Amino acid sequence: ASCSVSGSVRSRLSVEDIRRMKSVTPVTNDFVLPEFIVPHDNRSAVLEYADTWGIDPDNLMYDVKEHRAVFVCYHANTPVDATGRALGRKLPKWKRYGKSSLPYVFGHGKTAVVVEDCVSAVVVGSDVYVGVAVLGTSLSDIHKRYLSQFSSAIVALDPDALPKATEMCKDLRSVVNTVKVLRLTDDLKYKHPNDIEKLTAIGEELNGTSINT
Repeated sequence: ASCSVSGSVRSRLSVEDIRRMKSVTPVTNDFVLPEFIVPHDNRSAVLEYADTWGIDPDNLMYDVKEHRAVFVCYHANTPVDATGRALGRKLPKWKRYGKSSLPYVFGHGKTAVVVEDCVSAVVVGSDVYVGVAVLGTSLSDIHKRYLSQFSSAIVALDPDALPKATEMCKDLRSVVNTVKVLRLTDDLKYKHPNDIEKLTAIGEELNGTSINT
């Protein structure tokens, strides 16, 4: 109602505008959530796992076959993959159920925080940050295409992956305007006070807001 344009108006698109319009990754996916991945129904092992990391159990499902807490990866509200974390000693600890290269994403903010695992993505995801778990320390072309929709990103890989984080930061600068590396004391999911303080400072620098974790 507040629009002053009657009908239509021509507007020039910058290279940046076109790049962002093309940033949505097309999905040709035939993934179907396995029938043994079900709602956890307040299963104690899943609740304990969620409580350990301070995450909402409503964001998890349960693999009854392999006793795993499951993070479902969505694209356009459609499941395109899932990742399960063993709740016991079963190996591997993490299991990918599908073949999608899309990251696991959590949050609704304007700044992407690139992390390694789903727990860290959920811990950092908020109305300020979008936690983007690349499920490892490698950045694929699909990851880059997904991240190109953001104007700013923070790379927050585990401390032992600092060289990878620096390399990833350089790579991302070809598709994201502002990229920062967060030098962590510990895994972001452990919420070390120094790490949260540094993350907040970078967030305020980027967009004038902070994170509550």
